[in-house]
Amino acid sequence: MRLRPVLAGLLTAVAFTVGAPAPAPAGADTASGTFQQVTGFGANPGNLAMYSYTPAGLPTGAPLVVALHGCLQSAADYYRDSGWTTFADRYGFAVVFPQTGSANNSLSCFSWFDAAKDARGVGEAESVAEMVARAKSLYGSDGNRVFVTGLSAGGGMAADLLADYPDLFAGGAIDSGLPARCATTQAAASGCQNSDQGLTPAQWGDRARAGYPGYSGPWPRVAIWQGSADTVVKPVNATELRDQWTDVQGVGRRPTGTRSLPGGTTEDDYADAAGRPVVAVFTVAGMGHGLAVDPGSAADQCGATGAYFLDAICSSYHTARFWGLDGGGPTTPGLPAPSGLTAAPAGASSITLAWQAVSGAASYRVYRDGAVVGSTTGPSFTDGGLAPGTAYGYAVAAVDAAGAVGARSATVTGTTGGGAPPCFTDDNYDHVRAGRATQSGGQTYALGSGQGMGLWNTFVTHTLRQTAPGYFVLADGQC
Repeated sequence: MRLRPVLAGLLTAVAFTVGAPAPAPAGADTASGTFQQVTGFGANPGNLAMYSYTPAGLPTGAPLVVALHGCLQSAADYYRDSGWTTFADRYGFAVVFPQTGSANNSLSCFSWFDAAKDARGVGEAESVAEMVARAKSLYGSDGNRVFVTGLSAGGGMAADLLADYPDLFAGGAIDSGLPARCATTQAAASGCQNSDQGLTPAQWGDRARAGYPGYSGPWPRVAIWQGSADTVVKPVNATELRDQWTDVQGVGRRPTGTRSLPGGTTEDDYADAAGRPVVAVFTVAGMGHGLAVDPGSAADQCGATGAYFLDAICSSYHTARFWGLDGGGPTTPGLPAPSGLTAAPAGASSITLAWQAVSGAASYRVYRDGAVVGSTTGPSFTDGGLAPGTAYGYAVAAVDAAGAVGARSATVTGTTGGGAPPCFTDDNYDHVRAGRATQSGGQTYALGSGQGMGLWNTFVTHTLRQTAPGYFVLADGQC
């Protein structure tokens, strides 16, 4: 699904009709409702086709999801294989499937890279906005619960739409996609797919905010899906997307909760001051380029495998729940993160942790520097066998009676008693991984002091001294 766009002219719109119900494409998820083409939905400056799926008996006031296919795909492919119809039936919402074609792009890619087509009020972006308006009119959809998701080039367009129309969409999901406004020309598209653009989080945030200058309302919640082995849209895009949307939301870039999901998937959540996750990054270990599906009949399974529909985990299920479409509200499923975590020295070689108990917890899992070091049934734990005068990062997660691990707490630092302030010598990459430094735009900075450490890679090595919890200074040759 390499994104080699070829631009073409626009076609005029036709008079309004709702197309006759289309038969479900072969291999589709079992669906109770109607999949059909809707024509004449507006001026349609982007020359797109509109398809929709509505469950049988859908009431007015239901949510609406817009689902954008990837290159070399069609609306029917996405209807059949993505799993969204399963959850439209289960949770009660309509789905709009926009479709581009070879008249716009030789590979049927949405034009996420073209400033004349992906901006507010013009081109394909405006065509999608007009589809939303038509769906709201046809189905009585709730204008406060409209969401957009997309794969690959569709994911890039979804990111652009979230930036262009934050007043229209309550949430979005970008699957194997790219940041908003990463490229504004065809020539720049390949660089976005394959390499770090070297922008700071604020610069990425500015690119999103430029989609609707002066907008001051709430921003959409964003789910980001990425395969770790994707060679078409490299994993650095997920990092850039995280930087962009955490900056837009005004939250930190350190996860407020992390949990393991099926299919080798890790979910990192980034919550606002109220503890509500507003950005989530789902990383699927070993997955290449495509949409994660998980064929089957279990509650958390969906979709069908095919070209760029990869058997790993049902991403549509977890995205729908992240948005709150399951009726449980926009919260992270599972037990909440324990609050009030403290870490105090219990001697030269041990640290005692304590936290507030979580209702429904059967036990707690304790993490030291990101690795599990023990578990306990009560809200306290003593970690022993440690080096004197050394700082460690701790987090805790609650575990329910079924063994499901909830969100991790924020990390706190505990230091054993005795000895001089601890020093750490490592390469810049591992300093960042260990939480002793941060990286932005490919550069590394000591946590707390903000001292520059050079390029973020495994070839630059420094010694950091921890002088206080969460505060490190350069100490090359001093320890």
